[in-house]
Amino acid sequence: MTRLREHSSDLHLSAGPFGGVAAASLDEADRVDAFGTDVAATLAWAVGVGAARGNQRSLADDWSFLAAVASRDVGAARILEPHLDALDILDQAHRDGYDLDLASVQADSESSWGVFAAEGAGTRLEARDDGSGWLLTGTKPWCSLAQHLSHALITAWVGDERRLFAVALQTPEVTPHEGPWHAKGLPQVVSAPVDFAAAPAAPVGESGWYLRRPGFAAGGIGVAACWWGGALPLRDALVDAARRDGADQLSRVHLGRVDAALWAARLALRSAAREMNGLPQASHPATLAARVRAIVADAVETTLAESARALGPLPLVADEAHARRVADLEIYLRQHHGERDLARIGADIAEGRGSW
Repeated sequence: MTRLREHSSDLHLSAGPFGGVAAASLDEADRVDAFGTDVAATLAWAVGVGAARGNQRSLADDWSFLAAVASRDVGAARILEPHLDALDILDQAHRDGYDLDLASVQADSESSWGVFAAEGAGTRLEARDDGSGWLLTGTKPWCSLAQHLSHALITAWVGDERRLFAVALQTPEVTPHEGPWHAKGLPQVVSAPVDFAAAPAAPVGESGWYLRRPGFAAGGIGVAACWWGGALPLRDALVDAARRDGADQLSRVHLGRVDAALWAARLALRSAAREMNGLPQASHPATLAARVRAIVADAVETTLAESARALGPLPLVADEAHARRVADLEIYLRQHHGERDLARIGADIAEGRGSW
């Protein structure tokens, strides 16, 4: 693949206060050996990013930065995004007036965070207050990087409702599984179950707050910004192919399809950033987030398919960075649930939510 081009301005909407920090963080990323594949080094960089970015940012700032990181390495974005999401959740809990006892789980500014909220058949994580504090017991599926992270925000059942808790992962009461994880894409980001045996935890918000909080939808769009940024170097490869001597009309057709799809996805991200920042207020943020994720996911699927047709097998077997990017994106995109997510959009519209 050709040298990576700079894409951080492709989504950016304003010269906000995160701009200088973002540029410095990206420069630092370029100096990290095995950025994205060395989990420890990339996590250390991510913790530094979280500590430096401050609170005065727009969604466009955050999503632009995530996209720029993904354009460098999809794995790095996959490592960074949940850490920043966790920090945003904790900040939102503070703003909503909740007292957080993070010291009880030894969390501080040097902590590395994941967000574990998935549910799975046959597994259940329960929380109970034994009078001296909250304890987590059971199994949580799909816990990415649990063997590497110091802490996580994790949903657990309290009766019939889910509540969010902060928990330290590197303790005797917590046992991350090593797999199964046979993925060829994102092999370093192992997402496997974790067993909890009366692990101490600190509540974050009341029951149900995590799912209904302002900002939940924005976090989902942040993942889509990573997908979008990760696809930009594939567009670059198509541009280079269309410029070669002897390039035929079909190479331009493939490029045109990808360009139009990614351009539309960019507009969707920009529109969502404006709307969720209050211009105007999003009346149904969950529907907006689902629409944006569907648009971006389709655009990236189109990019993967068209680049495969246009470029053939050579970069998949001879260009390590290109092959890894394709494999990483294919796994990362599975966080979008395709027709099930579209069905949720349809249900929202049928029930009168999320009108244009």
